[in-house]
Amino acid sequence: MDINQLPVECIAAILAFTSPKDACRSATVSPAFRSAADSEALWTTFLPSDYRQIISQASSPSTTSFLNSLSKKALYFHLCDHQLLIGSGNSSFVLEKESGKKCYMIGARDLEIIWGNSTQYWTWNPNPISRFSEVAELQMVWWLEIKGRIEARNLSPQTNYAAYLVFKLVEDRYQRRGFRERPVLLRVYFEGAEVEEGKTAILDPREGSLVAFEERADGWMEIEMGEIFNELGDDGSIIFHLKEFHNFITKSGLIVEGIEIRPKND
Repeated sequence: MDINQLPVECIAAILAFTSPKDACRSATVSPAFRSAADSEALWTTFLPSDYRQIISQASSPSTTSFLNSLSKKALYFHLCDHQLLIGSGNSSFVLEKESGKKCYMIGARDLEIIWGNSTQYWTWNPNPISRFSEVAELQMVWWLEIKGRIEARNLSPQTNYAAYLVFKLVEDRYQRRGFRERPVLLRVYFEGAEVEEGKTAILDPREGSLVAFEERADGWMEIEMGEIFNELGDDGSIIFHLKEFHNFITKSGLIVEGIEIRPKND
């Protein structure tokens, strides 16, 4: 039997074992494949199993209504191409386009920042290139500590994830203190598990020295905090931890947008 004579539902079931990219390519094979490649059944398999719960968490009810009105294929690509603000609007969700795996950004307001509510140490300001309404700017501390957390069940299973601190330093070099002299400690681990040593990095390296961070397309910088394998999503909370403490070296000039968690593709 010619495969093009198979029912559209059967072709869609076969395409479900491929990738979103391959499914789109298959649409050029024949009208039957085009129908299968556009079918609701197929794109439902590419969406996360909990996609309804995710879009119900949109910070704007009108956004939830809009997303619910889309076809499953349109919804998939919208979630790939547009950051979805969730909860109180201080975190965001997006799909990785190639794989359909889940990615999150925990905004600064949803992080645990030591002294974060004291304007003597941290201030909260809008930033024109941030997806969030405000970011955290460090005024001065000796004890710098930032923690984020996410439930493993909210991430895609059988996936190796990496967490990234998304940050900037103030432009005025004279207002940047401590990050050239002292490295920060970065760790990623399951809550309750034995914590490894982690890694250290200089956030404000001297000219000509090795740079541990990368510039992002959105204008921010990012530095990898660590990676972790999410097996089945039943390992509890994943913790993202940044720390630097020195009694005689103050730190200032750090601007934090958040911590991003996304699949790491080696």
